[in-house]
Amino acid sequence: MRLPRSLQARLGLSLGLVLSILWLLAATVTAVIVRGKLDEVFDSALRETAERILPLAVTDIVGREDQGMTQRLAPIRAHDEFFTYMVRDAEGRILLQSHAADPAVFPPYSAPGFEQTATHRLYSDAALQGTIRITVAEPLAHRASVAREIRMGLVLPLLIVLPVALAAIVLAVRFSLSPLRRYRARLEARNARDLSVVPADDLPAEIGPLAATLNNLLDRLRAAFEAERSFAANAAHEMRTPLAGAIAQAQRLRSETQDPATDARAAEIEATLKRLTRLSERLMQLARAEGGRLRTDRSTDLRPVARVVVDDLARTGAMDRITLTLPDSPVLSDLDPDAFAILCRNLVENALRHGTQTAPVEVTLTLDGQLIVANDGPVLPRKTLDRLTARFERAQARTDGSGLGLAIVAAIADRIGSQLNLESPRPGRSSGFQASLILPADVRDTSAQAAMRKM
Repeated sequence: MRLPRSLQARLGLSLGLVLSILWLLAATVTAVIVRGKLDEVFDSALRETAERILPLAVTDIVGREDQGMTQRLAPIRAHDEFFTYMVRDAEGRILLQSHAADPAVFPPYSAPGFEQTATHRLYSDAALQGTIRITVAEPLAHRASVAREIRMGLVLPLLIVLPVALAAIVLAVRFSLSPLRRYRARLEARNARDLSVVPADDLPAEIGPLAATLNNLLDRLRAAFEAERSFAANAAHEMRTPLAGAIAQAQRLRSETQDPATDARAAEIEATLKRLTRLSERLMQLARAEGGRLRTDRSTDLRPVARVVVDDLARTGAMDRITLTLPDSPVLSDLDPDAFAILCRNLVENALRHGTQTAPVEVTLTLDGQLIVANDGPVLPRKTLDRLTARFERAQARTDGSGLGLAIVAAIADRIGSQLNLESPRPGRSSGFQASLILPADVRDTSAQAAMRKM
């Protein structure tokens, strides 16, 4: 038998079984003890009956005119007779008997005292030097019936008491484990980025060390993650100045040399340094996405941010490739504008870099805060889509990119409680790629402003 996985069920089941077994054992022991005491009481009553009737029988028999005649006493009223008796002389002749006495039940007189047959318990005594003898009999079935009624009286209350006791045990266990349930709820309410200490003041002493160990582990993890993010951000920041200087030196070398081979090599060095600069920028953005504050205390309109990002990318050589669609009403959100700019820039750059070079990139920001970036291109299989949000992962190895763009977007989406949806082909198309996510927009404010404009 496998125990349930729930600690509450295990405690309730084990305590209930132990209580039931102990109660049944107590009832059994009580029944055995009561049966022994009942036998003592019935034996005492059997002997007392014989000792009370024998003097009366002797008086009656001695005073008779016709000696040796059997006399059967008639009952005063109908009743169940559990004790029957028979008075006999030394020769075994019946001198007196109760009205329900059966001579076949009474064995021959042997000596005073108790004896037992297969069906009756008997007590015998004698008077007048053994010439008048009395035997009182009680059916063993009567004793068994009384013992059975006592056992039923002990067992029947268990049918009511045990369910009530089990219910009380379940409630007591549930109440005792309520701090554990609250602790579990606090853990489940946290996202993967929240590594702060979990309050555990109300936990039982047996669970407290486990909670303390977990909090210590969270502290170490938080310190390790913060050190990793700090290193990535600082390293990327410190690399910007020397990289810019190296790029300037490569550009100067190209302008001063007349040798085509040297110019080509300087151009390759410049391109490599620019890729390294973009990688350092992406690392800084990733550190910001994973460790910075992404929500503000007030809502701002995201449309100007999207417009600035698209205009900036258009000036870098994608003037005719980006199509921006914005609603007429403000899209208010408490998302930090810098975080939204990072998110939007990475999605659009990813579409420009990996999409068909002659096809437009469509950027749409809806009134309810949904950002959609779509581009044309070959259809990507589901396995490829599932791994695109991993770090340094690219759909095509030959494309120029760091492999961090979608990882940064996925990190921001996770931090703001949203989800990055990647689809290929585009909805309603046979090709292309689309990335979308829901931003924390204040729909009530935007709806109210739209209604005000219609009035």
